[in-house]
Amino acid sequence: MLLIKNKRRLALLFIDFIILMGVYALSFIVSVFASTTNSLYLSPFGYILNALIFVFFIFASRIAAGSYANVWRYANSLVYMRLGVADAVGGIIALLVTHFISYVDIGLWMSCSFVTMCNIATLSSRFVYQYYYRSRNVVNKTKISVAILGAGQVGTILAEEITYDKSSKYQAVCFIDRDKSKIGGTILQLPVYAQEAAVDKLKSHGVQEVFIAISELDEERTRAIVEFYSGKGFKVKIYDFPIKEDGSSDKNSKMVIREVRIEDLLFRDALKVINNEAKAYYTGKTVLVTGGGGSIGSELCRQIAKCLPKKLVIVDIYENNAYDIEQELRRNYGENLNLVVEIGSVRDRERLDAIFKAQRPEIVFHAAAHKHVPLMEHSSCEAIKNNSFGTYNTADMAEKYGVEKFILISTDKAVNPTNIMGASKRLCEMIVQSRNDSKTKFAAVRFGNVLGSNGSVIPLFKRQITAGGPVTITDKRIIRYFMTIPEASGLVMQAGAMAKCGELFVLDMGKPIKILDLAENMVRLSGFTPYIDIDIIETGLRPGEKLYEELLIKTEKLSKTDNDLIFIEKDEPLPREEIEEKLSFLRSVIARTESSSDSEEIKEAMMRVVPTYRLPEEVNRKAQEAEEMKLAEIV
Repeated sequence: MLLIKNKRRLALLFIDFIILMGVYALSFIVSVFASTTNSLYLSPFGYILNALIFVFFIFASRIAAGSYANVWRYANSLVYMRLGVADAVGGIIALLVTHFISYVDIGLWMSCSFVTMCNIATLSSRFVYQYYYRSRNVVNKTKISVAILGAGQVGTILAEEITYDKSSKYQAVCFIDRDKSKIGGTILQLPVYAQEAAVDKLKSHGVQEVFIAISELDEERTRAIVEFYSGKGFKVKIYDFPIKEDGSSDKNSKMVIREVRIEDLLFRDALKVINNEAKAYYTGKTVLVTGGGGSIGSELCRQIAKCLPKKLVIVDIYENNAYDIEQELRRNYGENLNLVVEIGSVRDRERLDAIFKAQRPEIVFHAAAHKHVPLMEHSSCEAIKNNSFGTYNTADMAEKYGVEKFILISTDKAVNPTNIMGASKRLCEMIVQSRNDSKTKFAAVRFGNVLGSNGSVIPLFKRQITAGGPVTITDKRIIRYFMTIPEASGLVMQAGAMAKCGELFVLDMGKPIKILDLAENMVRLSGFTPYIDIDIIETGLRPGEKLYEELLIKTEKLSKTDNDLIFIEKDEPLPREEIEEKLSFLRSVIARTESSSDSEEIKEAMMRVVPTYRLPEEVNRKAQEAEEMKLAEIV
């Protein structure tokens, strides 16, 4: 590839040399006929030397400006302008040089005419080449016809990439835009239409897909666009314009056209919860993540790795997940990341002790937990042993080995829980909060459902849609709070940097979302019509499930932080002694019941230990009166 590129550059240099020498001869002839005096007469050697001086400095200036590094078939106005400036600079330098050598000075007028004609000829050759290349690639009826939504810079770049890339399976046929100054005109020889008048014109052009190519597009407008065009029978996709971390465009990145994800229609703007100051907190420190192979745990590991820690320790009982994130991080960071993976369970105190003793973490993120509500209703003892006692064990090791901060990852299901999973996580919070007298700074972070995480409704709905339906939801009234995996991990890291002593951090996640709306949108995103192509049916509430998760943000119960999205729950912690008594009681109940299938005694015991634990039937009977359900109706 490099050899081919060099051959093309050498060929272009040779062609330009021929053009420049030819132009020099032509400009000399013109200037001689135009001159009325013999003041321009030089010896043949003088003319040749003059030509070589001009050609040398023009070429040198072009090379310095990077003119021969461009792929001219894709050149834009900026590239042409750079070539013109390079020729002018080279011509001025050559003029100054020849001015001090009397026998090669052909005069100002002839020098200027030569440089001007030389530039015009070179630009003309580039235009001819571009036109020839484009004329070979303009129409291809075997390609998919697409309309590009957005006739700005991003849309224009996309249209050029699609139209002139031989390997592309798409063919751009028009733009759609809201800018009245563009509507009715053409860009890159493609017509620009208004959205209101576009549908019939798109169908007449044979358009099958609409590509969104708009920078800084919020979720509300994305949702409106998707609903409008998918409802008209067009498949909608998004152009992920390559942007570097510093905000500049990455021209070397490959074009990415992707399906619209449900995260793009989150019903609110993406939350930016972590700042650079918080990221810097993790630089140069040893960080341990339990459950590091899970959805939240693995994203935490990715974000921590970016912060350049002294060491990153991943602890997980499931070796396949741990292996996947280990390979990903080693591939991305190589020797630049000191990475250790430990296989072990948080239920095993001896194993935890060995890990903490060997790795000596300064910061611990505790993400290991059982989280599936129906499964934990059936296996109640396992939920308590893994979630509650696993947290207790890990917290003990953090104190024993002088960990600086311990951050528990909790859930909105811990708020007035109606199931064993939620109650076990609420007990985790109580354990962490009770350690406000410790040298280790303990804190907990509570958030809602995570889009796309293992076991969430998104992968389930995708599988059901792929299979042809039906999509199943437990109840069409059910609502939930949602956030993305990056949002969740960002919240945890920000809270970790802010934690001082026993805080319970919660995130303002906006309004709740109806699961029914989520299911309908996913069906549409897949190119189908809900209830016609893919049916959506109810299956009934599962054990321990309630219709709504309660508001995480209730101003009267919260304290503000420096971050407008993060609050601290005003919750009075229980003394350590009382927590120890509760755990001792639970141990005795588990020892007595874990060999049987009787989970009722466990539930009764958890209701004694966690006073806010209630039966789901009790909550669901009054669901329609809840503030959360009313909020979901007006989203």
